[in-house]
Amino acid sequence: MAINSNIDLPIKPNLKIDVSQTFNIDSKITVKGYKEKTEWVPEIDPNYVFDKETTLSILAGFEHNRRVMVQGFHGTGKSTHIEQVAARLNWPCVRINLDSHISRIDLLGKDAIKLQDGKQITEFQEGLLPWSIQNPVALVFDEYDAGRPDVMFVIQRILEVEGKLTLLDQNKVVTPHSSFRLFATTNTVGLGDVTGLYHGTQQINQGQMDRWHILSTLNYLDPKQEYKVVSSQVGEMKSAKNQEILKNMIKLANLTRSGFSTGDISILMSPRTVISWAQNYKIFKDIVGSFKLTFLNKCDEMEKPILSEYFQRCFDLDIESDGPKS
Repeated sequence: MAINSNIDLPIKPNLKIDVSQTFNIDSKITVKGYKEKTEWVPEIDPNYVFDKETTLSILAGFEHNRRVMVQGFHGTGKSTHIEQVAARLNWPCVRINLDSHISRIDLLGKDAIKLQDGKQITEFQEGLLPWSIQNPVALVFDEYDAGRPDVMFVIQRILEVEGKLTLLDQNKVVTPHSSFRLFATTNTVGLGDVTGLYHGTQQINQGQMDRWHILSTLNYLDPKQEYKVVSSQVGEMKSAKNQEILKNMIKLANLTRSGFSTGDISILMSPRTVISWAQNYKIFKDIVGSFKLTFLNKCDEMEKPILSEYFQRCFDLDIESDGPKS
């Protein structure tokens, strides 16, 4: 997918969508999306399970042009949640990971050398940010709290709904498309790394935080909801034989989250980790071995006895045993 041309869609969304039916959540509202699907629209995951509060927050961003930030621990599916909402609205979506290597030039664009009539010429190559602003695009900044200060000040210009982007190098002012939308995902709430889990995150100044209209928190789901999510991603865990195993996996994951919150351990299992564990169990047919390969081997040696105790409580197995084979 290249950004050398604009997306060919109507200026305004042209399809009314029933939220309850489309997202399988209890809601009477309707929103608008597009009839046409372009190459920029994410693929729909038919098994995706939506969190009601987060989904409604994201839909408010699309329907009412609100700037929405989704915060939560790693592996909770913040970015995927936005993508899956966009997919069902047929709304083009672009994700940019704001790691420490992304600079102002990467976002805005830079001069590039190209051949024209057999001669080398220098021409400005527009970046993803000005291109997205001029199109009906949902722009998602992943790891927003890890962005560099020079990048954050560029983004601050477009946090206002009517905010225009000034390209000083081009003597150009970019006006946002009426269907441009802006989202961000963060592990922290702008206070920097206070847990020790997210090295590299920055404090976000209050003036910028105030410009985000909606802050939705997506943390770990209740066990029943998490069971639906994991079993939808790893279908083999729905079998009668594996249902109890998956429930115990989730039980162990919740023990690590409780242990982390009380300071007993310094690492926890996210839903993404549970999905990886279930996938590895499917491959190796060994609950102990797959647990070690997925999670235990990443842990501090001093904390492994605590995690072994968690495992024993959930599976009634010693971590050093071979575990049941399928």
